[in-house]
Amino acid sequence: MYVLRWTLIAAPVSAVIGSLCALFLWSLERATHTRFDHPWLIWLMPVGGVLIALLYRLLGGKSAVERGNDLIIDEIHDPKEAGVPARLAPLILVSTVLTHLVGGSAGREGTAVQIGGGVASEFGRRLRLDRHDVRKLLMVGIAAGFGGVFGTPIAAAVFAMEVIAVGRISYEAIFPCLLAGIVGHLSCVAWGIEHTTYQVAVGPVGFDLLTAGKVALAAIAFGLVSVIFVHLTHRLKTLWQWLIPIDFLRPIAGSLVLIALVYLLGTRDYLGLGVDTGPGGHVSIVARFGLGGADAMSWFWKLLFTAITLSCGFKGGEVTPLFFIGATLGHSIARLTGGPVDVFAACGFVAVFAGATNTPLACTLMAIELFGAGHAVYFALACVIAYLFSGHSGIYAAQRIASRKGSPVAGTT
Repeated sequence: MYVLRWTLIAAPVSAVIGSLCALFLWSLERATHTRFDHPWLIWLMPVGGVLIALLYRLLGGKSAVERGNDLIIDEIHDPKEAGVPARLAPLILVSTVLTHLVGGSAGREGTAVQIGGGVASEFGRRLRLDRHDVRKLLMVGIAAGFGGVFGTPIAAAVFAMEVIAVGRISYEAIFPCLLAGIVGHLSCVAWGIEHTTYQVAVGPVGFDLLTAGKVALAAIAFGLVSVIFVHLTHRLKTLWQWLIPIDFLRPIAGSLVLIALVYLLGTRDYLGLGVDTGPGGHVSIVARFGLGGADAMSWFWKLLFTAITLSCGFKGGEVTPLFFIGATLGHSIARLTGGPVDVFAACGFVAVFAGATNTPLACTLMAIELFGAGHAVYFALACVIAYLFSGHSGIYAAQRIASRKGSPVAGTT
């Protein structure tokens, strides 16, 4: 009865979320290529930032403006009568596309999670579900959004259960989350969306002690870089609020800093998603899986561009920029240590994400889904060590600590 009931609830919700993710990804691709074709659009970045701030001020409501993904996680911990506002989904979709159109360095995971949370909460209200079922349905929304945007349904299911609290997985929603990840992914693909393919040579399958040692050392760096990203983003947000009390003026200042950095560095590679490069560019996530175009500090510049973008008021997620940061850092470490470039780029791709979100299991599964199982032991090693070295904070402030890292005593805070 349980399986049938949650199939009837989760499948249609996930299909809607997956379809909205398809619309979002299609819009994001159009916005990105429009910016590639019209480089002058970055000069409209201050205008875009002001429009986003005003849009949220007029239509978003205080909770939607200030919380985003944290609002959804809080609702999972303690569902309230008001729930997640349904308008969060169209607001975050439009504002994220606008962010990318004018060149903001942001991702897409945050948008997918908020689309999922907004849609799931609205379904929960209409179905008059109790608090316990609303909690599960919000986790379904996260899984469907994540699976739809990244094309990794198994990782999506585990992410939805793992991201709620550090050191604990909420198995109570394991079936609906898995179903949501699958349906969200299939619904998105059904609209003709194609996810990026990353090339990782299988090479010798097995365990090589020397390579494992190099991966372990690199993973420490991945974890520490995730800490830098989290703290820099939070500190910059506090700094903007202190320096500029008027919210719609903050993106103007942030935009001017980003445009200045573009011309100082002489490249636009650190704008937008960073999955592929625009005309004349050479640093991207895809490029990091090859030998050419190595820039030792690319990870730092992407980290800085993204922290500035998200802290000053632009919208989007952190995860795809974290993929960029990790892949470029892994590429640089591989060139320095003599490790396999594609394997180290793949390890960094997921390990920095694991450290910043405290989700090592989901990130290991994501690596296997994206890159294959040939190097699964290295992916797991990188994600777990990065997680352990990333501290107890993360990009989601609402994430609670169920069990401290490395501690045998579990507790909640």
